[in-house]
Amino acid sequence: MRRHLLLLLIVLSTAWSTPAARNPLNLFIWSEYIDPAVLADFEKQFDARVTVDVYEDEAAMMAKLLGGAALYDVVVPPDHKVTALIKLGLLAPLRHDRIPNLANLDDKFRNPPYDRGNRFSVAYQWGTVGIYARKPPQGALPESWGVLFEAKQPPGPFVLIDSPRDLIGAALKYRGYSLNSTQPGQLKEARDLLIAAKKRCLGFEGSVGGKNKVLGRTARAAIVYSGEAVRGMAEDTNTVYVLPREGSQIWQDNLVILAQAPHRDLAEKFVNFILDPAVGARISNFTQFSTPNRAARAHLRPADLNNPAIYPPPEVMARLEFLEDLGAKSRLYDEVWTAVKSR
Repeated sequence: MRRHLLLLLIVLSTAWSTPAARNPLNLFIWSEYIDPAVLADFEKQFDARVTVDVYEDEAAMMAKLLGGAALYDVVVPPDHKVTALIKLGLLAPLRHDRIPNLANLDDKFRNPPYDRGNRFSVAYQWGTVGIYARKPPQGALPESWGVLFEAKQPPGPFVLIDSPRDLIGAALKYRGYSLNSTQPGQLKEARDLLIAAKKRCLGFEGSVGGKNKVLGRTARAAIVYSGEAVRGMAEDTNTVYVLPREGSQIWQDNLVILAQAPHRDLAEKFVNFILDPAVGARISNFTQFSTPNRAARAHLRPADLNNPAIYPPPEVMARLEFLEDLGAKSRLYDEVWTAVKSR
């Protein structure tokens, strides 16, 4: 009997000491988008166990959330998807008194038009969309989307980003239009441009995949997000990142908590932890994206603060545009994307 009791105590003791007994948090985030050491520190500080699930494009993110909104606590959606998530009733209002580190955000990244008062979201990282490529044997890579969209400027084998708004937006900017255009004629021009480019490219990839294709010399150029490009350039100095002169996209990713989050209290602690200045800097030092955390800038590497690929100069920033939630008119982009992918 004592032996059985001893065995029972050992089993219970083991169960209580395993990670399964710790406070769980489920995070849904872009791949390669947070320093694992930051997660480890959060787990240690809050006796938590963070389970990370990743996605490569916003369409996959939205599909997963629509099919399982109770699976996750914290999600990291792009700016123009926050509005859609609010309208769908998928987000929990943030209790600001539990997130005092909100005060660390730079003013320009607070109170965004898609979420006035930061009722449902807080800025996580921001960056740009551009061309990551191998340096040409002679001269410099032209700072134009025409490198990819015009046959007379071929950089060699290239891949297109597998993201509807990012890719269609790039084509619209090349034609001199807003990347939020809903004019059928302008969207038709973008569609035809992309169908022609598709016939010359190696295929479609996510931003990380595009970077890896260039690093692996399978492709000479790819459309990527700035952080991937900066990490790629650090790994191979014969690569370069350009923001086309026709203009491009500036984006802001956000931390949100789902309305059906199973661990809402811990999720708010996680958001507050991420907004700590030292933690925010560690994340940007890892991702090589730009931080919206004003207080974190004092902890960043000076070389990063002075890197125009991470923090573009004012004249370049003036040519950048945010994506907007287009509501019902999003179907116009769905139609363009379907045509591009099917031809």
